[in-house]
Amino acid sequence: DIVKQMCSACHQSGAAGAHKIGDKAAWGKLAKAGLEGMLKNAIQGKGAMPPRGGGADLSDLELARAIVTMANQSGANLKEPAAPGK
Repeated sequence: DIVKQMCSACHQSGAAGAHKIGDKAAWGKLAKAGLEGMLKNAIQGKGAMPPRGGGADLSDLELARAIVTMANQSGANLKEPAAPGK
């Protein structure tokens, strides 16, 4: 749901230079930083992407899961982080 609500506006179309979901080459480069690196960029914002992708109320876990969803739809094989205590 977060990907649909917050991320897809740019990551579906490639607006403002966002890596398009499904672009294996682009997401492959991002995935080299690992989930931790991608999450750091999402939290801080990068380029035209505002901090937390514009979702100031999103938790780190929600952001991480959205990143994993988009990256895996783009050829990566990242493991979805578990909720704390699980």
